[in-house]
Amino acid sequence: MDAVIDQNTGAVADAGDDDTPMLSSHTLAALKEFLSEQNGLLVANNDGATVAEDEKEVALVTEDWRLSQFWYDRETAETVAREVNALYTSMDSPPSIACIACPTLYVYLKKLHHDLPVQLLEYDNRFKQYGNEFTFYDYNQPLELPSTMKHSFRIIIADPPYLSKECLEKVSETIGFLKQPGESFLLLLTGAVQHERAGELLGLQPCGFRPQHSSKLGNEFRLFTNYDPGLRLGGWEHEE
Repeated sequence: MDAVIDQNTGAVADAGDDDTPMLSSHTLAALKEFLSEQNGLLVANNDGATVAEDEKEVALVTEDWRLSQFWYDRETAETVAREVNALYTSMDSPPSIACIACPTLYVYLKKLHHDLPVQLLEYDNRFKQYGNEFTFYDYNQPLELPSTMKHSFRIIIADPPYLSKECLEKVSETIGFLKQPGESFLLLLTGAVQHERAGELLGLQPCGFRPQHSSKLGNEFRLFTNYDPGLRLGGWEHEE
């Protein structure tokens, strides 16, 4: 015998037996609160992410720290997404965009600007749910990517999973494989300890904007670009 619960009212309906057990008022109230949290506060989306009705804040799958996953907070994701959209709309011909190991940004980009042509390169196969906009990527094999991606992207955003020299060097190889010849726009989100390497490997400068993560990491993170963002992103920080 099954008790059927109406998720809108929390009432217990008869499932075909007059002896259906009744929930206590306390239990029913707790159940209604739980259902409200599950069905009222969050609206499910087709791509597996969720958006809070009031906040419009995207929620990703749970971070897997074994994969060095730490999601950006909302302000960081929205700030970088706005910058990418500003670059995109400033170009005469629509460019392709690559997100290397930064699924938070990918999701925010698609939520805020759903028509942007964005490709997510990511190791975690849970993000296969994004279909043909997902490409499996292992930084240990930096050039093991579809040949159709070679020199195909004018906007590239990368967030290497580790703060090691080796990791940044290999991600830099991937960036070289992906970026189009001529003018391209690179954004790198990584630890402040990579400041000198970011300049040496990719010719990047730090911006005033400080990325933050929802898990409040202890390491200081920075955003580097290969172009002067002007007044956006806090501008370039010039060493005195």
